[in-house]
Amino acid sequence: MSAVVASESFLERAPLQLRDAVVGYFPEALQWFVHHLITISVILTVFGLFFAFTTIAERKLLGRLQNRLGPNRTGLPFFKNLKLFGLTQPFADAVKALTKEDIVPANADKLLHFLAPVVVVSFSLLGFAVLPYGRNLIPVELDAAVLYFFAAGAATELAIFMAGWASRNKYSLLAAMRALAQLISYELPLLLSVVPVIIVTSTLSTQEIVLAQGGWLFGFLPQWHVFTPWGFAGFIIFLIAALAESNRSPFDLPEAESELIAGHLTEYSGFKYALFFMAEYFGLTALCGLGITLFLGGWQAPFPFLEFIPSYLWFGGKLVAMIMFFIWLRGTLLRLRIDQLTRLAWQFMVPLALINLGNAAFWILTTDWSGPLQILRWGISIAVIVVPFFLIGRRLSLGRGPRTYRYATS
Repeated sequence: MSAVVASESFLERAPLQLRDAVVGYFPEALQWFVHHLITISVILTVFGLFFAFTTIAERKLLGRLQNRLGPNRTGLPFFKNLKLFGLTQPFADAVKALTKEDIVPANADKLLHFLAPVVVVSFSLLGFAVLPYGRNLIPVELDAAVLYFFAAGAATELAIFMAGWASRNKYSLLAAMRALAQLISYELPLLLSVVPVIIVTSTLSTQEIVLAQGGWLFGFLPQWHVFTPWGFAGFIIFLIAALAESNRSPFDLPEAESELIAGHLTEYSGFKYALFFMAEYFGLTALCGLGITLFLGGWQAPFPFLEFIPSYLWFGGKLVAMIMFFIWLRGTLLRLRIDQLTRLAWQFMVPLALINLGNAAFWILTTDWSGPLQILRWGISIAVIVVPFFLIGRRLSLGRGPRTYRYATS
């Protein structure tokens, strides 16, 4: 065995070997409990820190996009001159949220008011259990992992309604209903964008979906789903729906409620308020991880000569890239109105997602085509998406003239 292969084997197995070494110190009757406790602790620690540094990265990147510095003052206690570029800002924010007064309205349902932020964070974390972070790193390997992921994520909608209902505030309740309308509208295209992957791979297991994207075309091109016509279309639909599901710009209408009140969070303060935003980032990170798994090859390397890098580093790199992409979109795109948001979902994305299902079925039925037929296969598959895209897009604005802006003049 060469030194490179030996090193690769060690780096790939190191996390598992470390876990097994720790588990081995405990009695056999407790090893299963310690095994799962370590897995849960690692997920909470890694993604908790990832959430903290994502917030500071977002604030700094948005600051640069808007020609300002972003937070750069917060440093270490007792070292006033050591600012560390403001990287400790998330920890200062956490201390502030923990020490702020928790105000609960007198007429609120105290139990539901408390449970709503706890439920939304808890269920947003469940999706991390079935994501394959590396070749041998998957917390829970389920045959129906994709189904489990969406079933766990759907419970966050209940928590949002709980927040609005428990506040005993009509504005909070109306805002919660509007947020639910957004989430339900984009849940359908999100699910439909995933179905073609399941059809092509014939599995609901996230690990098997990643393995199905292995191998190299012509010896150097990755066979990721995003590099097929149906996969690229599904990935774009998935990205747009993920933006809406995680309340990210330009679909951040629940946050837009702050222009008048604070949406379904009107009656929340302190750490409870922070938990909702923590759940939003956890949900976004989990959706990015699922998108990487389904369309971007998961932990697979992009080129054969880069396979010596541990697979979990590739997953992490892709995850950071997708999060940065969403931050860039937030600093670039304008917010949609509620009518534009729902019309985009029901009149544009759902029809395209349904058409893409037929496109994936065509792709499977023509697997045996070769030579000139392979070129015809790609042409038909591209046309099946591109032609409806333009036709449906033109009908989306049919009968609606361009907006006219009037400005006051001196």
